[in-house]
Amino acid sequence: MFSTVLIANRGEIALRVARTCRELGIRTVAVHSTADRDSAVARFADEAIQIGPPQPKASYLNVPAIMEAALRTGADAIHPGYGFLSEDPYISEICAAHGITFVGPPPEVMARLADKAETRAVMAAAGLPVLPGSNQTIADGMAAAELADEIGYPVIVKAAAGGGGRGMRVVDDPRDFRSAYQRTRAEAQAIFGDGRVYVEKYLDKARHIEVQVLCDMYGNAIHLGERDCSVQRRHQKLVEETPGPGLPPGLGERMGEMAVRGCRAVGYAGAGTFEFLVDTDGSFYLMEINCRIQVEHPVTEMVTGIDIVAEQLRVAAGERLAIRQEDVAPRGVSIECRVITEDAERGFIPTPGLLEEFQPPAGPFVRVDTHARPGYLVTPDYDSLLAKLVVWGADRPQAIARMDRALQEFTVSGKGVRTTIGFLRRILADPQFRAGEHTTSLVDRMLAEAARARAGSLA
Repeated sequence: MFSTVLIANRGEIALRVARTCRELGIRTVAVHSTADRDSAVARFADEAIQIGPPQPKASYLNVPAIMEAALRTGADAIHPGYGFLSEDPYISEICAAHGITFVGPPPEVMARLADKAETRAVMAAAGLPVLPGSNQTIADGMAAAELADEIGYPVIVKAAAGGGGRGMRVVDDPRDFRSAYQRTRAEAQAIFGDGRVYVEKYLDKARHIEVQVLCDMYGNAIHLGERDCSVQRRHQKLVEETPGPGLPPGLGERMGEMAVRGCRAVGYAGAGTFEFLVDTDGSFYLMEINCRIQVEHPVTEMVTGIDIVAEQLRVAAGERLAIRQEDVAPRGVSIECRVITEDAERGFIPTPGLLEEFQPPAGPFVRVDTHARPGYLVTPDYDSLLAKLVVWGADRPQAIARMDRALQEFTVSGKGVRTTIGFLRRILADPQFRAGEHTTSLVDRMLAEAARARAGSLA
């Protein structure tokens, strides 16, 4: 096992990784920007190194500064968390050149799967179902429009290098396609430095189901069941749960088997996630593969009892998976709500500010992953995720009731600061969600109903 792990991230995921490292007896180094010098992980880690100003490009995306910190502190591994450099094969290659382990899949696998269009082609060849669309990027707007006509609307234009819900546009009307295509290319270039895009069929009433996988370097691969991530705003998840409610019998297991097949097809190693869309008829299609730990990994940990970060570290250190597929025995239901500093009543705009009060809930089977505290400054420089509230229940009604109680108990206040807590409670109360029949259109439908109600009260 590693002696020192540098955590190249911030916020709740950096603290979560540091905690597992301490349990495993691994020394930790936290890198931080000037804005995070007093952060929870900087306080918790064995050593903290400042690497740049608040802007991510100058700090958490600053590969030379991160590598210098790793070499200076004697780190023999770097854990990237999620976001930032977590799926960047460039830093993985640099780590290898310096004898440092990057906790993630091999750089060649990461590079291959980072291209969403190539992922479609590779996985289709391995026998995984993919949505109708292009198996390569399309640089010609005319050809892209012709393909969209052939597929049939609605379609979605996606950045090949995209991720995190960014760099994609849904097009319902052929007259809007050219504009959406050009805007997505421009956005992809600006955000990812790569303007290549592809086109695929868009399912507007689908379920978003993902499968957690663990693989070692010796061809052993397992899945840890499925998670439902259908509750989203602007392709960003708000609520996740496992197992997926209301799925046809055996569907989750079939998706798990397909995910394991996909891992073996590319020589995947580490923790990863296969994301699928499930249509109303039970058909499912691969969307993308995330070569990192997911924000919502705690729900899988809650029902399986498996520390996914610990397994990541063991695999990266060259150990064989000690868990067999038959050892995975999920129990009960777990739900995660993302408490975000955004105003749901104003289009989910970020609301940075100083937290004057921050009191997370507690009680039986309640987990809160957070880096926040009273006096913490939420800055506009980073993602607005403040905390992940996770509960477990023996069944779904109990888990929903426990989550609602925990959200009621969660107290956050500060000048100008708004959170999604109230909106999350509305989601839990929604009849469609309660019945386990919700799709990716749930939040849009709720917002449209609220807007109509406001308009009616003003009439």
